[in-house]
Amino acid sequence: MVEPALRLANVARTFRNGDVRLEVLRGAELAIDAGEAVALVAPSGAGKSTLLHLAGLLERPDAGEVHVLGRATMSMSDRERTALRRDAIGFVYQFHPLLREFSALENVVLPQMIAGHSRAEAARRADTLLQGFGLGQRLEHTPSRLSGGEQQRVAIARALANNPSVLLADEPTGNLDVATADTVFAQLMDTLRERNIAALIATHNPDLAARMDRRVTLRAGRIEILP
Repeated sequence: MVEPALRLANVARTFRNGDVRLEVLRGAELAIDAGEAVALVAPSGAGKSTLLHLAGLLERPDAGEVHVLGRATMSMSDRERTALRRDAIGFVYQFHPLLREFSALENVVLPQMIAGHSRAEAARRADTLLQGFGLGQRLEHTPSRLSGGEQQRVAIARALANNPSVLLADEPTGNLDVATADTVFAQLMDTLRERNIAALIATHNPDLAARMDRRVTLRAGRIEILP
């Protein structure tokens, strides 16, 4: 049986502030197969960011297990988790934290070099990705010379630079106008399909959520499937 690319099993996460305990996740369960895009639709404060952080191995759950490519991660060392996160997981955020002093091409080259690729190989791959997102004429532009939609396309290309198996996105088009958001999202979905990448995408946009394979939400700390 083929393992899901990402699986959360009975995941729990509680935060404490003095005597106050806030159970953000309680026995959360979710499995996402390769090539499947799942929309995470929930109100602010429901725990979307916490869920994405746990799925992306940025935090450890208090209980339960996070499996990435069939590998249980709770017992991994911090170094092992960092290596798996670098090699298997890509992140896209609402506000694209690009390196302001570097060009679009360099922003996509750098994470590849950190992963051990040569500069020449990284530059070839960055060029291909950015060309695919319609940025062939913007390769040498710094973020200040790019529109919001162009910056987000660079951020998506950077997230895909190391060929991840899992993509986690937090409102990836939330700060774009409707037309630009639609274009960027369409390009993202095409890339996910082409590369068989599993994706968990948090969004408040019902139209974008409807274009994904499934929709889930968070209620009382648990993940529920939406119709």
